Amino acid sequence: QVQLVESGGGLVQAGGSLRLSCAASGMLFSVNTMNWYRQAPGKQRELVAVITGGGTTNYSDSVKGRFTISRDNAKNTVYLQMNSLNSEDTAVYYCNANLYGKTYWGQGTQVTVSS
Repeated sequence: QVQLVESGGGLVQAGGSLRLSCAASGMLFSVNTMNWYRQAPGKQRELVAVITGGGTTNYSDSVKGRFTISRDNAKNTVYLQMNSLNSEDTAVYYCNANLYGKTYWGQGTQVTVSS
């Protein structure tokens, strides 16, 4: 059974940094593309960052240059390093994987940026 568990959210001042983690289990982690999404209050969930099994990354324009996605296949964990945070980054952040036609989500971790 696939499980994704996020951690690392919290309250941070504008300009600060946070690192989110997502621990995966029940899947062949190293070959799978992993995604980070976020959902702000009253807004649709949006794709923030992607990392393929080969390590290729892609980012939304809103976070490019500030966020970095990475993975540690030995720990079955994907990370999202978030720098220069601003109030627009306040959201619940979700880890996501799509396997064999199914979509899996973590429970989400809240990130709140105070101005």
